[in-house]
Amino acid sequence: MNIKFGTDGWRGIIAEDFTFENVRKVSQAIADYVNSKQHTVSSPQLIVGYDRRFLSAEYAKIACEVFAANGIKTYFTVNPAPTPAITFAIKRKGLSAAVIITASHNPAIFNGIKFKTQDAAPADGYVTEKIEKLIGKHKPKTLVTNNALIKNVDVDEGYIKFIKSYIDFDIINKKKLTLLVDYMHGAGSGYLERLLKDTNCKLTAIRGERDVLFDGGNPEPVRRNLREFLKKSKISKPHLGIALDGDADRIAACGADGEYLNSGQIISLILLHLLEHKKLKGMVVKTISGTSLIEKITEDFGLKLLETPIGFKYISKIMLEQDVLIGGEESGGIGFKGYIPERDGIISGLLLLEMVAVRGKSIDKIMKDVNKRYGKFCYNRLDLKMPVKKGKTILAKLQKSPPETLSGKKIIQIKTYDGVKFILKDKSWLLIRPSGTEPVMRVYAEGSSSQSVNRLLNIGKNLVSKWN
Repeated sequence: MNIKFGTDGWRGIIAEDFTFENVRKVSQAIADYVNSKQHTVSSPQLIVGYDRRFLSAEYAKIACEVFAANGIKTYFTVNPAPTPAITFAIKRKGLSAAVIITASHNPAIFNGIKFKTQDAAPADGYVTEKIEKLIGKHKPKTLVTNNALIKNVDVDEGYIKFIKSYIDFDIINKKKLTLLVDYMHGAGSGYLERLLKDTNCKLTAIRGERDVLFDGGNPEPVRRNLREFLKKSKISKPHLGIALDGDADRIAACGADGEYLNSGQIISLILLHLLEHKKLKGMVVKTISGTSLIEKITEDFGLKLLETPIGFKYISKIMLEQDVLIGGEESGGIGFKGYIPERDGIISGLLLLEMVAVRGKSIDKIMKDVNKRYGKFCYNRLDLKMPVKKGKTILAKLQKSPPETLSGKKIIQIKTYDGVKFILKDKSWLLIRPSGTEPVMRVYAEGSSSQSVNRLLNIGKNLVSKWN
């Protein structure tokens, strides 16, 4: 089969595409890459981690065996761990790269491989193309029994120690806060309990146990997957509710009113917190699907704003090169100044909790204050199942023959560097693009009301159907 790395790694259906044989092939290609002159480290050392999915630990062990057989010293995480915790170990231990067995938010039938570089950042297209070209070039090497190059490691200690230095737990402890957490059966389960155990924060967690079927859904923190979480929040009225995806690098949130807060709102809230409480500065990076609220805030504070295609690897590249305060994407991945150039749902949630403690209000009330200050921005997304090849064909047709108006409003700008985005005269917008990780066509919209957003989404759905 033709193994390709998408927006964030290679993913495939377990036992169909994502097989032991293919994991060995990809691992051998990664070993060839890190051992080659193309890689800047002369004696590479890798860390291999995994999430809670079906067979993730077994796939990870196979990867370790291939790396060790290629003479690469390999650290193997003793337990499932969040992607950011594994990635942070690169920086802490001075490693060459990380390989993480995870399919992140995808449905249970999927698994995948994420590759993180020596900069503790997602591999960009340049790196993944080189790895892809090496797949199948050499037969996967097998492990010598009891190879001493594989060493078990616990990534938690260093990760938790850093978070305790990054977050102001003293101010959190001064307030008797209530926190609701939906772990979505993912690898982040239990981490917030450990981090908050010495505070006065009362934490209630749901879906913390391992379930390789993810309740029959997928561990993506979007509204449709969080019904029980939002319902429980409305009943228990916590100061803050947060939900983490399958490998805990992404986040969603809600407040005491049980209303879902999307990624754009969360990025905006944390941006304001970093500016107004922590007094930090720097540029802001968002993806093409990011909210216009971020633009309003950056204009207000005189900050430089950059926009990228969807995929945190584009944000990470800028974070490595320039002074970035915060970078975030629509899917809930957010990175911060003073950390690794990577997403972290756990730190995102704790920064929101810190903001609640500082302002003395539940997160929903803080969001209402922000809406009064900058205006209300409503957002939603549709996912339409569609083969990848078909999605690309439809996108090409949309780019070639775009409409002149949407919902009776003139289109004032069209962006085509990632999908096709129509920006209307009233600054509402519609974006249509194929997913980089799933056979899905995504339709995104933002407007001043949920009604206007739903109208735009229906128009987007019809546009896709027209060319289907």
